[in-house]
Amino acid sequence: MSESTAAENPSLSTLRATVLQWITDDPDPASRDELYRLLDALPRSTTELTERFGGRLAFGTAGLRGPVRAGPMGMNRAVVRAAAAGLSGWLDDKGAVGPVVIGFDARHGSTDFAEETARVVTGTGRDALILPRPLPTPVLAHAVRALGAAAGVMVTASHNPPADNGYKVYLGKELGGVDGAGAQIVSPVDREIEARMDALGPLTEIPLGAAPTVIGEELIESYLTGVAGVVDPDHPKELSTVATPMHGVGGAVLLAAMDRAGFAPATLVPEQAEPDPDFPTVAFPNPEEPGAMDLLLALARSADADLAIALDPDADRCAVAIPTADGRWRALRGDELGVLLADHLIRSGRGGTYATTIVSSTMLRRVCEARGVDYAETLTGFKWIVRAAADLAFGYEEAIGYCVAPDHVRDKDGVSAALLACELAAGLKAEMHTLGDRLDKLAREFGVHATDQLSIRVEDLREISDAMARLRSDLPTSLLDDPVVEHTDLLPHADVVTLHTEHARVVVRPSGTEPKLKAYLEVVEHVTNDADGDDITAARDRARASLAALRTEIGAALGL
Repeated sequence: MSESTAAENPSLSTLRATVLQWITDDPDPASRDELYRLLDALPRSTTELTERFGGRLAFGTAGLRGPVRAGPMGMNRAVVRAAAAGLSGWLDDKGAVGPVVIGFDARHGSTDFAEETARVVTGTGRDALILPRPLPTPVLAHAVRALGAAAGVMVTASHNPPADNGYKVYLGKELGGVDGAGAQIVSPVDREIEARMDALGPLTEIPLGAAPTVIGEELIESYLTGVAGVVDPDHPKELSTVATPMHGVGGAVLLAAMDRAGFAPATLVPEQAEPDPDFPTVAFPNPEEPGAMDLLLALARSADADLAIALDPDADRCAVAIPTADGRWRALRGDELGVLLADHLIRSGRGGTYATTIVSSTMLRRVCEARGVDYAETLTGFKWIVRAAADLAFGYEEAIGYCVAPDHVRDKDGVSAALLACELAAGLKAEMHTLGDRLDKLAREFGVHATDQLSIRVEDLREISDAMARLRSDLPTSLLDDPVVEHTDLLPHADVVTLHTEHARVVVRPSGTEPKLKAYLEVVEHVTNDADGDDITAARDRARASLAALRTEIGAALGL
């Protein structure tokens, strides 16, 4: 675009000046060149540049997450330098001692962002320790505890689309406390780090220090020993498994953990076995997304496996699929695997508190009450689950996240969850039973707890606040023809409304990471018995029909 064109269009002139100002402070030559090319393409690039400079990535309790691109609304070295400086300054303000440990996955930019973070940390005079290669997020969470770090940073976008990357922050014991040692940050830490970022001067004046210390293999050995420790060495181990790391960094670690725990190695989906930041075989690298597990299930059928395991790309989440009586395979819902693992640990004698979130199934509460163990319920997110109790024994969320070794990894961990699922499946197999059989047994005892989710994406975030206001002003008095016997509203602490009937529950909340309004649905159908046996199949059919009707009712109540 010529200077005369810019002068004739004040809005383009202002945009151009804003971009040029950013370029002067951007430490990355590649990012600067990227922005110069967009400037040269004006006015065709107006929309692109306006989007990139319409704000900046906000630093929240989930850290940073966004597309890898130049500009303040992207993940790039400039944004990462600011985040690292904000975190380092905050640690200094708090008088925290100890190093910052840094991990990274295999996404685009992860290595560069980890090294940028480390140089900012060492530039403040604090030690920076970096993991030796791309590794799962739970390895970083373990390292924060094991190395006595003041804080940890994991560069990952977890299961986001291929274009994204992210920046998660963990605290050590000194600032996180006993329950939060090695856990993700919670408010107000995010706001305080954000304020520190706001107060930064020019990025080019932030001092960079020496290269970080590379952590040795003994840390990975420590992690593997801990996750293998969730499995009883005397428990049956005969099991045929297939698995996928979904183009992420969990494959080699999962196989090493299985070997250490005494299981035969899983057969990995060959097309997805190695890290690939482009995720070529999946549209969305999330085991919960339709089609994401298709290659895994095809391999499970051809291999006649007992169990299929899917890790998300940074291996902090785990999905499990099982064969059905008709020869098909189905993925367990997060609530199903969560209750199975909790029930297994309780029956194995593990004491302590079992925790889940307000949007997960109510079945765990009923199991804990019946078994006489402590139960806790938290807001959504593992940062809250792991702080539910000092004696946390197990925690899970319906979004396929499980914490099965809280004294080892104070976060969700797909690898240790996979090992525990293998232990449970192998023990059942030795008794000529399956995970499906165990689910049926629990359903006979506690009822069929069927869950689903209604997720509504919006273009304008005001649609979400309007929908929540409509719901609050005109709460349903009945659901599925049953009266609403209880409702809770967590404002101002959290934007969550819950409705209960005798046999159903609905939790409505805005998504914390996407422009979506979510309603979490649950119906409970009791299994009856007569002279011919029980009606568990019919109870599951009734539950599915009730969930479909409940989706329709709640959608109408939200008006979207």
